[in-house]
Amino acid sequence: MNLEKLKNLGFEGMIQWRIWKGQACSSYKYMGFGKTACQRNEMEAEKRIKHYSSSHKILLVGEGNFSFAASLATSLGSGVNIVATSLDSKVMLNKKYNKAMANVSRLEDIVCTVIHEVDCCTMSQHPKLMSSLFDRIVFNFPHAGFFFTSESTAYVIGLHKNVVKGFLRNAVEMLTENGEVHITHKTAHPYNMWEIEKLANEVGLGLLDKVPFFYWDYPVYTNKRGEGERCDESFPIGKSSTYKFKIMN
Repeated sequence: MNLEKLKNLGFEGMIQWRIWKGQACSSYKYMGFGKTACQRNEMEAEKRIKHYSSSHKILLVGEGNFSFAASLATSLGSGVNIVATSLDSKVMLNKKYNKAMANVSRLEDIVCTVIHEVDCCTMSQHPKLMSSLFDRIVFNFPHAGFFFTSESTAYVIGLHKNVVKGFLRNAVEMLTENGEVHITHKTAHPYNMWEIEKLANEVGLGLLDKVPFFYWDYPVYTNKRGEGERCDESFPIGKSSTYKFKIMN
């Protein structure tokens, strides 16, 4: 098998590469080998958690300690259709979050593709993503970082909006025909000043739905501040919603 050729095939190639490297037993398990017909039928049945299905190809962006990815993959019964990414390097991830490497290990065991050092504002050009399209592209609580000033200042709001718009601009290029971009975001002041819907409209996306977000819908998910001495601490999400966008016709 040509290793370099597989690497160049993007998401699909990475799955085959993992099998080639000796992780075939995990893949075979999810394909139903060694199971009875009844067990295979049960495994093949579509599984869902909230807005996500085991049949969706899902890209997760800006993962902190990878607990959302772990929750999603576990609930869907496999990570084979999930690509989970983070801005942090693997070394930095291990320094910042106590449970991150355990979550990554769990994800790799259930055949989820994990990619480090992915910038949401340039992700459509990432060598391991540029040839792939996704049914769902998800970014929970996008944030430009913490600064020595209020979150309500025009300067800080502008920085956050730049991150969101950069993400949306790239996500548009990575969607399947009926794909959706999901952003989970606080809706109270000053976060409503980010104008998420307007930013989406500016890159050709229209609002499909907006639904309340509750962290308990995703077992084991714990949000993280992601920066500074308290990077491994959670932050209060208050009133938050998941915005669902589709490409406007």
